[in-house]
Amino acid sequence: MSHLRAVPDGPTGPRESTVPPRSGSASSVRVEAPGKVNLFLSVGASGPDGYHPLTTVFQAVRLIETVTARRQSAQDHGTVTLTLEEPDADVPADDSNLAVRAATLLAQTTGVSEGVDLLLRKRVPVAGGMAGGSADAAAALVACNALWGTGLSLPELSALAARLGADVPFPLTGATAVGSGRGDLVTPIMTRGAYHWVFALAEEGLSTPAVFRRFDEMAGGGQPALHDVPEALTAALRAGDARALAGSLHNDLQAAALDLRPELAEVIAVAEEAGALRAIVSGSGPTIAALVEDPGSAQRVSRALKASGLVADVLRADAPVAGARVVG
Repeated sequence: MSHLRAVPDGPTGPRESTVPPRSGSASSVRVEAPGKVNLFLSVGASGPDGYHPLTTVFQAVRLIETVTARRQSAQDHGTVTLTLEEPDADVPADDSNLAVRAATLLAQTTGVSEGVDLLLRKRVPVAGGMAGGSADAAAALVACNALWGTGLSLPELSALAARLGADVPFPLTGATAVGSGRGDLVTPIMTRGAYHWVFALAEEGLSTPAVFRRFDEMAGGGQPALHDVPEALTAALRAGDARALAGSLHNDLQAAALDLRPELAEVIAVAEEAGALRAIVSGSGPTIAALVEDPGSAQRVSRALKASGLVADVLRADAPVAGARVVG
């Protein structure tokens, strides 16, 4: 369990919000936030800061992370603690966890001295390229904002989210959106209909920095071009046409992920042979995201993937879904 004391920013770190600290009335607040799949991901050449500019289309899927923020007893006052509902050796519970960092950043920004106990239930695969940690951070921001009564708006929370990581702003808004910059500048786009996904999970995670390094190596010193979202993809989303969307799915990082994990190509082949409209690497991987036409197709693809012996687990989810929200 992590214990962090949250203190206001000093002279070198002025507060970013003029909202005065206020105390909320609830004893606990529960927030759900979704994982994501990248429908399109274009990666440009890294800049002097080492970051790659991105153009991406996020879609929020019904794999939900849940963060419950609880008011503390007097003896724990002023600390941020995190407990996992289901302990996982791959998920840290200290101050490196994005949910803890999110609560601490919110407290520092708004001058809150009150602490919080966070309870985290994970449903998004860990290190699977689906932004589960980012969803945790988004959920913690919304939960603590409500618990502490700090009253930050969605744009203010999004600005804090961007400081925590490029993928953190999107789970605040959910649905379907274009991400630009490092992926942290999020613009919602119109989508009709529901989309059905099957996610094939790998036995081991895949490091995002390692995938980007391999992407750079495979570019051979060249300058990868950053592409705009194709009109065919946005038209498919407006029409609610899953078959047309399948033809526009794209991930610049897929070749690098497959180079690091060649067996993922077999997983893609199994999914498509079983009837998936298209299967691609999700984000930086190693999760494979298979777009299917309907729940019946999802069942058939799931069975084939499980029978292949190539995957650790298979999940099914519909999309798009809402962003981080208070529930209960």
